[in-house]
Amino acid sequence: MQTDVDTTRRRTLATAAGSTLLVLAVFVTPLGTGVRTATEFGAGPGAQAWLLSSMSVGLAAALLTAGVLADDLGRRRVLVAGLALVAAGAAVAGLSSGTVPFVVGRLVQGVGGAAVLAGALGVIGQVFPPGPDRARAAAVWGASVGAGTGFGGVATVLLDHGAQWRVTYLVTAVVGTGVALVAHRTLPGAVPAPRRRPDVAGAVLLAGGLSALLAGLVQSRSGTGPAGAVLLVAGVLLLAAFVVVERRSPAPMVDLALFRAPGFRAATLGALLTGGAMVGLASYLPSMVQRGLGASLLAATLLVLFWSAVSTATAVAVRWLPSVDGRLLLTGALVVAGLGMAGLAVVGTGSSPWVLLPGLLVYGAGYGGANAALGREAVAHVPADRAGMGSGANNTARYVGAALGTTVVVLVASSAGPAGTAAGQLAGWDRAALGCGAVAVLGAAVVWATGRTRAPAPASVRP
Repeated sequence: MQTDVDTTRRRTLATAAGSTLLVLAVFVTPLGTGVRTATEFGAGPGAQAWLLSSMSVGLAAALLTAGVLADDLGRRRVLVAGLALVAAGAAVAGLSSGTVPFVVGRLVQGVGGAAVLAGALGVIGQVFPPGPDRARAAAVWGASVGAGTGFGGVATVLLDHGAQWRVTYLVTAVVGTGVALVAHRTLPGAVPAPRRRPDVAGAVLLAGGLSALLAGLVQSRSGTGPAGAVLLVAGVLLLAAFVVVERRSPAPMVDLALFRAPGFRAATLGALLTGGAMVGLASYLPSMVQRGLGASLLAATLLVLFWSAVSTATAVAVRWLPSVDGRLLLTGALVVAGLGMAGLAVVGTGSSPWVLLPGLLVYGAGYGGANAALGREAVAHVPADRAGMGSGANNTARYVGAALGTTVVVLVASSAGPAGTAAGQLAGWDRAALGCGAVAVLGAAVVWATGRTRAPAPASVRP
């Protein structure tokens, strides 16, 4: 017999997972539409880097702040606002007449996506108590991450005909608005609770530091002038100042003491590795398949779809293993993904794109296991009323890692000779795949070596 609590949990999980799926689908849209968009705008190398990466900058820069706001203002409120921003940003991008307004729209989508991810995992931590039920719910959320990647690629192919890349963004605007209305009606409302003193200095330094760091990485990929190095240095300095301010603040936005907990450190490191190795390599896959192997966008999309399907199925299967230690699950997932990525170093001139399929299936299984484990561990080592912050910190590590990983993969893949040729790109891909595989396996050893810890006792439940 279904109780009101069961109904609330079921609706909350469906809404949180659906919202996350939408954000990940939006995130991968430029992988399919980027070539046509850049051609229409006449974008050079630097502008193309921003067309592809601007949402990543907004997403990673805003995640932790969004998580803290979700804890303080209410997770439903922040998640719904995030969906509204995703829809608004999609409309701006879809109606844009040039590179600058398009990038602005994608940045807005990134900020909105950050609010959705932080609010979604935070509300799961709020509604599901620690134990098997929360572990299963986190696995479903992890499945939505992988499903969103595959769904976004397929939707882009179906909607993107000729020069009509704008249709994808305009449809996203409509869907995002609809999901926001559903979330407002189905998610649990706010419960009155004392407000924390806002840490304005910390929020400004964190957002500024992450924005500068990520913008520097994007600029470095374009290879245009010293601006990238200047932004990277500025980002590091601002983040160092953020740590100093947080250590001295009586009410910091981020409780740095959590990093003393081995479980929290392991989850954060695992998220960084998942973003850096797994997402970084996957981001370059469509480009390599189309430009290096000469395959079609449809072939590249189908390969990503197979990878995503295995990832989703694995994450769903993990929900039946709630008693397995999260650290063990994360370590195993990194090893499996590492072996799969190393198995992608098999391409050469004249290769069929389908030689990548076996490695992608193994890689997808590892990615799905990692998503499920991170969904659980992100909120397992923080008090219940700080679930949004835990989610924000974990996802920040994931997407900062993705930005770093994508930059390194592009640089490695571009460094093999002969430069500018399909043979050179394929040789570079093999190096990048082996390197990402090695990073994942070695990182798994570090995650395992980080000792386990008990999750802190839940504090007052916050919306």
